[in-house]
Amino acid sequence: MGSGFSLFSPPSPPGTNLGDLPESCVALILENMEPRQICKLAILNKAFRGASSADFVANCFDGDHKKAWLDKSSGKMCLAISSNGLSITGIDDRRYWNRISTDESRFGSIAYLQQTWWFEVSGEVEFPLPAGTYSLFFRLQLGKSTKKFGRRVCNSQNVHGWDIKPVQFQISTSENQNLRATSCYLREPGNWNYYHGGDFVVENPNKPAKIKFSMMQIDCTHTKGGLSVDSLLVYPVEFKERLKRF
Repeated sequence: MGSGFSLFSPPSPPGTNLGDLPESCVALILENMEPRQICKLAILNKAFRGASSADFVANCFDGDHKKAWLDKSSGKMCLAISSNGLSITGIDDRRYWNRISTDESRFGSIAYLQQTWWFEVSGEVEFPLPAGTYSLFFRLQLGKSTKKFGRRVCNSQNVHGWDIKPVQFQISTSENQNLRATSCYLREPGNWNYYHGGDFVVENPNKPAKIKFSMMQIDCTHTKGGLSVDSLLVYPVEFKERLKRF
């Protein structure tokens, strides 16, 4: 027999179980695992759930452009994809888009649209989500945030075009290929808002769910601009009323 550590051997003394392990010890174990493994173990009990939230336990993947974590209050799985992990039409042309560092994003940076005729953001994620219903959100802000004399200031001078035609949202999954598209106008300059892109169902927790999504406004009769794109988020559906603004 090798000397490798196993969570299930040697046998636990009578009256003890995995939940009796100190959270600090569990965190040291999780530190050496991949995010997908961490999230699977985190649903075992309170000790594993708490340990998975430790600052030094990795929860990033795909080049640190994606994050997975368990909500501390509900223990439910959540995902986030940074603007760097999204496919953005024209992102490499500085006439249209810029990458901006900011402490207003969990990823430390956002994509800022100055002006474009064709607005399209898309992406996909594959992750072993627990069975259940999930909601997808885009975290967006009309305007560009800066700090002046230590205070937050949002410049909305360049915001235009979003009140003419709505933005279209579309999602599809490996289990439910074509889900109903939704649309809405972008509003409230100066505030980060969560725009609901749709809901989807995961029925098989033993197979990684593959989710594809897009957000677009491609009516080329007018330009649009002044938009900050932070991230794409996947939350359990019960979070929808708490997050949904539009």
